[in-house]
Amino acid sequence: MAMEMSPEEIADILKGWGLSTTADSLAKPNADMVETIYWACLTQVTGITRDCLQQPLQSALQASQTVPRDEDKNLYSPALTLHILFYHLNRLIEAAGMEGFSLADIVNPKPTRTIQFLAAVINFVKFTDQFCEPFVQELQKRAEDLLNERDQTTEDLANILDRIATMKAKMAEDEPKCERLREENFILRSKVLAAKELQSSGLQELEKLKAEKTALIKRKELLNDELDSVNDSLMRTRSRIVQSPERIKRTISVMGSTANEDKRTVAIHESKARDLQAKVNALHNIERDVRGCIEQLQTIEKETMSLQASHKELADLRDHRDEKKIEQNELQLRRERVRKQVSNAHEKLERAQRHAEEKRAASQRTIERLQKDYNEMVSERRGNDEQLEKLRLEADAIDVQKNEHLRASEQELNELLAEYWKLRHSIDVYMETLANVLPTHS
Repeated sequence: MAMEMSPEEIADILKGWGLSTTADSLAKPNADMVETIYWACLTQVTGITRDCLQQPLQSALQASQTVPRDEDKNLYSPALTLHILFYHLNRLIEAAGMEGFSLADIVNPKPTRTIQFLAAVINFVKFTDQFCEPFVQELQKRAEDLLNERDQTTEDLANILDRIATMKAKMAEDEPKCERLREENFILRSKVLAAKELQSSGLQELEKLKAEKTALIKRKELLNDELDSVNDSLMRTRSRIVQSPERIKRTISVMGSTANEDKRTVAIHESKARDLQAKVNALHNIERDVRGCIEQLQTIEKETMSLQASHKELADLRDHRDEKKIEQNELQLRRERVRKQVSNAHEKLERAQRHAEEKRAASQRTIERLQKDYNEMVSERRGNDEQLEKLRLEADAIDVQKNEHLRASEQELNELLAEYWKLRHSIDVYMETLANVLPTHS
């Protein structure tokens, strides 16, 4: 039970809160005045005002599916506001150590209950202002820091998610290009492999042709040497006197045919050399194409490395996002722990307040009981003295009556004894007469 307060004290405190209330109005409360006072008490403790609830209230009514029309919403709005006030007031009054608060205490207030509940709330406000304000402010500061840290973490997470979404969009945008480059890379790789095979076969054939060319050049040199030797021999032969011109003609004819054959062979070899040169030029072109393919492959490898770096950066961002999620979970756990600590502190505060109120109420009850017992004892003692005097007088009167009654009783007893002996004597005479009469008849 809260400490009792007079209506004048409650009115003075409410004036300090900005409410013009008198003790007479508290002695005869009405619903509007009590609702205004309770709103002021709720604002003083929790900071909740009637105006700050209007926007959430309208939003709740707009979102409600059971209140379709605007006039119905206007009809339900005061009732919902009243129930919200009752909910918060009930929690506040229970925290103040009072029970039994109902909606009737707002819409149909009684003076005694209203003063009791207001006294409990005012005592609770004084107690919290005196003992709990630094602790509550520290908890509020810590809660605000945690909320700011949570907001910063949420903002960082949103930025990271935006960057990830941007990179995913860029990857999705570059995916067709990457796919096209992969296909081109595959085609170029196939071409390069085919060109390498063709180059290796061309190089082998070139080596063979070079070997044939070298052999033909040697043979040509041998034939030139032979032609030179033949020309020398021919010159020597012309300088001689020939005995057989026909044989010389035949020899010359044979040598001419041999020379023509050698010329044809040389022409064939020159044609082969030209073919080989054309093939060498073609191989040089192939080599240039292969070099271009290699450069394209290097470009593709650079793009692949850039793509891999992007993937790595994306993986790092994902890891960073996971770390932020873990930090967010830790912050949420810390917030829950702080909330539990605040709840435990409120519970301890409520228990301490209830204990203090119970001790104060028990002391008050003990004092009232002792005072009542003392007053009763005094009144009983005064009554006992008067009653004792009356009893003494009554005892004296009773003694007089007793003596008179004893004398009357002794006199009556003597008379009864005399009558008894007379009756006894009559019975004895009757018995003797009866005893004498019975044998005679028998």
